[in-house]
Amino acid sequence: MKIAITGPHGFIAWHTRAALHTQPKHESLLIGRDEFCDPQLMDSVLNQADAIIHLAGVNRTGDERAIVDTNRWLASQLVAGLHRTNRTIPIVYGNSIHKATGTVFGSAKAAAADTLKQWAEAVGAPFADVVLPNIFGEHCRPYYNSVVATFCHQLVNDKAPEIQVDREMPLLHVQRAAQLLIGAATDAVSGTIEPEGTPITVTCLLERVLEIRDAYRTADLPDLSDPFTRDLFNTYRSYTFPEQWPIYPEVRGDQRGELFEVVKSLGGEAQVFFSTTRPGFTRGQHFHLHKVERFLVLRGTGVIRLRKLFTDEVVEFPVSGDRPAIIDMPTMWVHSIVNTGADELLTLFFADELFDPENPDTYPEEV
Repeated sequence: MKIAITGPHGFIAWHTRAALHTQPKHESLLIGRDEFCDPQLMDSVLNQADAIIHLAGVNRTGDERAIVDTNRWLASQLVAGLHRTNRTIPIVYGNSIHKATGTVFGSAKAAAADTLKQWAEAVGAPFADVVLPNIFGEHCRPYYNSVVATFCHQLVNDKAPEIQVDREMPLLHVQRAAQLLIGAATDAVSGTIEPEGTPITVTCLLERVLEIRDAYRTADLPDLSDPFTRDLFNTYRSYTFPEQWPIYPEVRGDQRGELFEVVKSLGGEAQVFFSTTRPGFTRGQHFHLHKVERFLVLRGTGVIRLRKLFTDEVVEFPVSGDRPAIIDMPTMWVHSIVNTGADELLTLFFADELFDPENPDTYPEEV
């Protein structure tokens, strides 16, 4: 199934593309700025699409009127293209709980939803209005829409967050939102979908992120058995990479030899294993959506290579058993380890969950 995603470089859209990237039976088609401004380009994509996930929009600008006008214009351009191509394919709209608040942003989201709904009713196409709570997750822009992103960015950079207004809010991780959007598109769902988030106050959120920050400075892990905590942890650590890696554990030694701590976890499942890699060979070449994975070379020399999905730049960390270095694999980064030495490479691998062949959260791709 070919699913067109509008605003493909936005936060939720990028994560939706990442989720679709793990499903070989589906393919992403991208509708960006060029397509919205050029009817021929728009029509070319729509003629291929089996469904649309509409996520393009403007959240903030100096001109409040432009927020409403631009969001309505984007929806109108999409509808115009569907009329030109005579397509009656399902549309899934990433709406917001702020649609009924009377704010400029909320009014803009509501106006775009009305435009899409009217088209769907007129032509008899499925339309799913997915009303999302506050969304957070890896690589979200700080000082924009997510207080989680702002707190994480500030704490990683040793700044002191300030709470302007303390209130309870529902938080939903972006990958969980992405799976809902994809499911609504593939199942041609009609109607309103209102996923629930985890309720938490701003004060409690800051306390949770502070706990993660303080522990993670020495590579300690929180209790990852709670899905919300793991989502929050994965979000926080995305802001530490790659500048704050690797972490070098303290090595203690006496006449008997040396000892150092590899993993300290406050709870949850864990799986630890060792591997040997012959000279010139590579392990890994995959990425994860949720799994927390740690590499540590105990003997030999190698290079850990990582690349963020949909980008070309590769980050490299030379590693050696001569100076043990802890490196965690961030979610949605393809990673591998290559033996670059003349001797066998001995590596310790840690994962926060037991390997499940039916649901491995491991997706092959070359760095």
